[in-house]
Amino acid sequence: MSHLTFRSLCPEDLEQVSAIDSRILGTPRRGFFEKRLTVAVAAPEAFITCAACAGDKIQGYAFARVQDGDFGSAQKVAVLDVLGVDSAAQGQGVGKALLSGIEERLTKKNITTLRTEIDWANHAMTGFFAASDFKLAPIQIVARDTSTLPEKVEEISTVKMDGYWQVHGAGGNDFDTLCRDRVLIRSLREEDLDTVVRLDQKLSGRDRTGYYRSKFQEMLVESGIRVSLVAQKKDLVAGFIMARVDYGEFGKPIQTAVIDTIGVHPAEKATGVGRALLAQLLINLSILQVESLHTQVQWDQAELHKFLQGCSFAPSQRLVLCKDVLP
Repeated sequence: MSHLTFRSLCPEDLEQVSAIDSRILGTPRRGFFEKRLTVAVAAPEAFITCAACAGDKIQGYAFARVQDGDFGSAQKVAVLDVLGVDSAAQGQGVGKALLSGIEERLTKKNITTLRTEIDWANHAMTGFFAASDFKLAPIQIVARDTSTLPEKVEEISTVKMDGYWQVHGAGGNDFDTLCRDRVLIRSLREEDLDTVVRLDQKLSGRDRTGYYRSKFQEMLVESGIRVSLVAQKKDLVAGFIMARVDYGEFGKPIQTAVIDTIGVHPAEKATGVGRALLAQLLINLSILQVESLHTQVQWDQAELHKFLQGCSFAPSQRLVLCKDVLP
C-alpha cells in the first residue's frame, strides 16, 4: 500500500469512479455517482468518502452515509453502501485499506458503528467482510414487489385531485370509504416538517427534529423523484411514510425503493391508515416502473414485523452486517 495515497472523493472523480464501477458491474451508473458526489460535497457531515490513488489514477473508492434515526434506530451509525476496487488492483489489499480509511474518518466523527448490506449468495463479498471483522446485525431486510396491495376491508380505487389521492370505496361511493372514513393521501411537503416531528415524538418519545430535517432535505431536495406520502383526515395528519427511490446503493443495478420511516398517529392505530399509505405508495412506485420495495426491521420490532408480513413483505436474500469501530 506504500504506493497509494488516500483522500476524500470530489466531483472531478466522477468519470474515473463511474468507469471502474461499470467494469465491475457490467452496467453504467453514472447518474447515481454524479448525484452522490454532488450531495457528499454539499453535505460533508452526512457522508464519508475515501479514494485510493496511485498518482492521479483512482484504484478504488468507498462511500458511507451517516444515518441518525433511519429505520427507527436510536443510534447514529454509518452505512457503507458503495465500495469498489478496479479489476487491475484487486487482490492487493486495496479494499481493506479503503475500509480503514472510512473507519479513521468515523472515529473523528465519534461514530462507533459501521453497517453494510450484502447479498447472501455473494460469497466473495461475504468472505471479504467476514475477514474484516463484520458480523451479522440483529436486523432483517424484508421486501416485496410493487404489485397492488390487496385491501382487507374492500377494494379501493384512487383518483388524484389537486395534489391529493382520494381513496374511494368499491363503486366510488365517498360515504363508504376505506376503514369507515375518508383518508386523503398526498405528497409530503416542506411545511409538514413540524407536524411529522410532533407525531414521531408521540410514537418514539424522542425529539428527532435533526433527523427529520435531514430526511426532508434528502426526500424533497436531493431526490429526483418524490415518493414520500402523508395521510390526512380533515385538517389533521394521521400518518406518514418516508420513502426514496434507490438507483444503485449496495451495488444493486435494478431500480428499487426503500422505506426509511412509517408513522401512524396513536388515535388512528388499527384504522387502516398505515395500510392505505403503503397501498398508495405501491401504486405510485408501480407507475414509476420501480420493481421492488424493501425496508429494515429490528429483530425486536414485533408489531412492525406483523404489519409488514400482513402487507406481503417477506425476508429478503440480503443481509445486514455491522462492525464496531474502535478509536
